[in-house]
Amino acid sequence: MKKFDMPRKKIGFFPTPITELKQLSKKLGGPRIFIKRDDLTGLAFGGNKTRKLEFLIGDALSKGCDTIITGGAEQSNHCRQTAAACALSGLECHLVLGGSEPELPKGNFLLDKLFAANIHWTGTFRKGEKIPQITEELIRLGKKPYIIPYGGSNEIGVVGFVEAVNELKTQLKEMNEKISHVVFASSSGGTHAGLVLGKYIYNQNYILIGVEIDKEEFGNLVYSDHLLNLTNSSAKFLGIDHTFTKNDLILKNEYLGEGYGVVGELEKNAIKLLAETEGILVDPVYTGRTFGALVDMIKRGEFKNTDAVLFWHTGGSPSIFSYAEKILL
Repeated sequence: MKKFDMPRKKIGFFPTPITELKQLSKKLGGPRIFIKRDDLTGLAFGGNKTRKLEFLIGDALSKGCDTIITGGAEQSNHCRQTAAACALSGLECHLVLGGSEPELPKGNFLLDKLFAANIHWTGTFRKGEKIPQITEELIRLGKKPYIIPYGGSNEIGVVGFVEAVNELKTQLKEMNEKISHVVFASSSGGTHAGLVLGKYIYNQNYILIGVEIDKEEFGNLVYSDHLLNLTNSSAKFLGIDHTFTKNDLILKNEYLGEGYGVVGELEKNAIKLLAETEGILVDPVYTGRTFGALVDMIKRGEFKNTDAVLFWHTGGSPSIFSYAEKILL
């Protein structure tokens, strides 16, 4: 198959803007800092999952499916964007969410309900572990379901971020800018794998730095092994004759804090800093942690003053409204 010769449903606004964070750069010192605004992809308050969903929803429609099923945490950005994509595409949506239904819907979960998603609560399971059983029930009811994995991170979803590298390449050329590093949240693997493959395909020279968000394992695999497997399976899917190793994957795991979704001083300070200096919001779980890691790396002198670092904003701002007390206290 050709690299991107596959069904695609246009649901996002691309390219997303790149701007320089001049006030922040001046405040911190060190390298120039740029931001890639995937919080402005347009679908349901935006986010990076829209890139993956264009290919995943396209694949589902091409196969005649009428129902989408995916999973995540209560405040899942992926689930919120999937619900919106289904509404836009005329598909029934089933979300398999960890935890139990809150008394008052907030943040992403409020939006899930507005998009008329069907919610299945699964307690301690927040990565779609119960999807197979629910899928079987949907089939018995006469539905033709299409499963989107946790975070939209499979070989088809990865293509969205291979394409994103080409978008970035074009924008930087038009801006007459070069960057030395790209820093981004790395959680379910699709964004990271796509950036690695895109960098290889489009012969880019910057260094990719993924900030690990979740310390839990993927099945029987630690996250770094899952990421490597996804990168290589996606390379094979796209016909790339190259085997990647862990040396090709920079994954910072020293910013995990107390765990997934636990807001600490790193995240709180990062959210306030970017809001106060640039008027841009990051979320408490993914981009807040990643931006906090970037600030710490700058303060620790891990970049040269001559570097130009791009922070890839992957979205998630609606979840701020469900973490208000933790952010402000």
